[in-house]
Amino acid sequence: MQLLMTGFEPFGGSDVNPSALLAAHLAREQWPGMSVAFRLLPVVTGSESGSARAVLADAIADLRPEVVVCFGESARATHITFERVAVNLRDGPVDNAGVRCTDLPVEEGGPTAHFVTLPVRRMADACEGEGVPAALSMSAGTFLCNEVLYALLSGAAIGRWGFVRAAGFIHVPQLPEQARARGGPSMPLDHVVRGVRASVFSLVPPLG
Repeated sequence: MQLLMTGFEPFGGSDVNPSALLAAHLAREQWPGMSVAFRLLPVVTGSESGSARAVLADAIADLRPEVVVCFGESARATHITFERVAVNLRDGPVDNAGVRCTDLPVEEGGPTAHFVTLPVRRMADACEGEGVPAALSMSAGTFLCNEVLYALLSGAAIGRWGFVRAAGFIHVPQLPEQARARGGPSMPLDHVVRGVRASVFSLVPPLG
């Protein structure tokens, strides 16, 4: 099974992003029954060249993964958070290209929302089985994490990427060193890796 993992570059004044550290770390491991690749997404909104959506689309076209798992950072998260829904809305802070979106759709005329196709409850249970707190979420927000998830699910739903059998998004807490600088909850990277590794390994059986 070909699996694509993505994480985001640093943003918001931080010089690290745990989503990228996590995905890169996991992609270097050996996965029986899986071939795992990692791509770093820029914190750039829109669909033009150099945007997160464009980089993701190029990676999917190149790798033709059966499963896509995108990771993002949440400075408010206390758990490994498995998203269930993406909405057709872009409304967030300034991205790394200096662009801010307000009340814009991800896709003009697209459906209001898409549901993820990963078995998120199974994945959350596997995470908690490693002693790492997990939660299911009905909102990935309205910034770039949601935008990427919506575009990913839309592309799979309309058959643009018919080979993608399951796709979704996982938010991870910020790191302790980030929390010391800006406040809020955090989780050590080794805890994040342990919980998410178990979640991803739960995908090795059939995805039904």
